[in-house]
Amino acid sequence: MENNFNSILVANRGEIALRIMRTIRENGLKCVAVYTLADSGSPHVRFADRAICIGDGPVHESYLSITKILDAAKKTNANAIHPGYGFLSENSDFAKAVEASGITFIGPSSDAIKAMGNKGEAKRRMIKAGVPCVPGYEQLDQSNAALINAANSIGFPVMVKAAEGGGGRGMRLVESEKSLLDDINSARSEVLNAFGSDELILEKAIVEPRHIEIQIFGDKFGNIVHFAERDCSVQRRHQKVIEEAPSPVVSDNLRKIMGEVAINAARAINYEGAGTVEFLLDKDENFYFLEMNTRLQVEHPVTEFVTGYDLVSLQIDVAQGQALAMTQDDIVISGHSMEVRLYAEDPCNEFLPSSGDIIHWQEPSWVNLRVDSGIIEGQTISPFYDPMLVKFIAYGGNREEARVLL
Repeated sequence: MENNFNSILVANRGEIALRIMRTIRENGLKCVAVYTLADSGSPHVRFADRAICIGDGPVHESYLSITKILDAAKKTNANAIHPGYGFLSENSDFAKAVEASGITFIGPSSDAIKAMGNKGEAKRRMIKAGVPCVPGYEQLDQSNAALINAANSIGFPVMVKAAEGGGGRGMRLVESEKSLLDDINSARSEVLNAFGSDELILEKAIVEPRHIEIQIFGDKFGNIVHFAERDCSVQRRHQKVIEEAPSPVVSDNLRKIMGEVAINAARAINYEGAGTVEFLLDKDENFYFLEMNTRLQVEHPVTEFVTGYDLVSLQIDVAQGQALAMTQDDIVISGHSMEVRLYAEDPCNEFLPSSGDIIHWQEPSWVNLRVDSGIIEGQTISPFYDPMLVKFIAYGGNREEARVLL
């Protein structure tokens, strides 16, 4: 391909920064890293062609600083910025600032990010577009009376959720009206501290659902395809723990239907780049829109294994104005893939994040096992960032082969 970029700055750290940089280099481009003093010994810093220090450690003074990220891009003459996931990846103000600076943002438009960044607004748009949604309340009236009336109208049990943000913050399963007000107040307090907004939505609790997400991809010419589904039903504290592709419960026909709905959802906001439309699937194969992630997902490698496509490479192509080189019929699932995550956590202390030195680390190199790692032996794990260190992704001819390898 012909590159319009010379170098790409990766506004992230750890395993995802390193994973993105490898594809950048495979595409014949230079990669720029940003790092903090706490991350100075990290592999992504050593791998990059250039690296710029953006602070001591705390995220609000470094990886979440739009000004520092843009300054680093300008100092290194980076043509584009890839946000990875987390940090500023779904921040519409960041995308808008990158666009205004004349640097290419490798991701959707700031308008698309903003449209999907608030769960209430996203649901309102999806309902208008005819996408099936979980019955709930997503209106702007946030008074206690409005929420209580809505919960009684929906019927218990209901889920209380943050309208902005994710990761399970503020999420409450409410069994009856008796505890509703306390749950609303505690959820508001938690999400205000986490995301700076205390807006909530309510949803009917779906009993024993599967969490199914469809990987979609769009270009600047209105072409949108999907790369089938991932099953992310195994979760802890509303955060994904084990992900796999394809889902063991999704038939070819259901995959086709869900894929078409996901494409329609993306088309409703003129989506470009990689994104994920998440659904809840009940035991009767009814599915409901949950949210849309306007970025690359942590679990994207399982999709890459079973489809054979490098999603980051496609992101770079689309960001340079190229049309998607495949049609829906070109995308075929082969085999099965599973991913698990390695965390720095203390199982004796409710799995809270732990810090310290990595005394020993030996990365396995087995056939059909992919290791997305952001650590090296002797590295210090600081208390400032997410405790996920490594992802192990196994591939097999079928689900059992992938499971056994993992």
